[in-house]
Amino acid sequence: MTLTEIKYVVSLAHFKHFGEAAANCNVSQPTLSIAVKKLESALGIDLFERSQSSVCVAPLGEKISQQAQCVLDKASATTDIAKSGEHQLNSPLHIGTTFSIGLCLFPHFIPSLQSARDN
Repeated sequence: MTLTEIKYVVSLAHFKHFGEAAANCNVSQPTLSIAVKKLESALGIDLFERSQSSVCVAPLGEKISQQAQCVLDKASATTDIAKSGEHQLNSPLHIGTTFSIGLCLFPHFIPSLQSARDN
């Protein structure tokens, strides 16, 4: 089971229409349909009840789609944490150098480090 398949299931459960769910996921209808069928086969259950004119979420499919939405929410939150840099290294940085290089290099180098740290 991949996050992509989970996204497809959640979208199909929401729209109850393969074409609209596929458009929402920016894929073709056959791509979404094949992925959902593959997932159903892997799980050994039908998540959706299909007819010629409609798609209904099966009772177990409803529970799974709700759980799948939680998985997508957690994945999004994890990505947000990673992007925010919330857990970046905040310990002191110690740099050693010779006296002559330090006099030439650090007056130009330290302000850019401080600016990068503040951002």
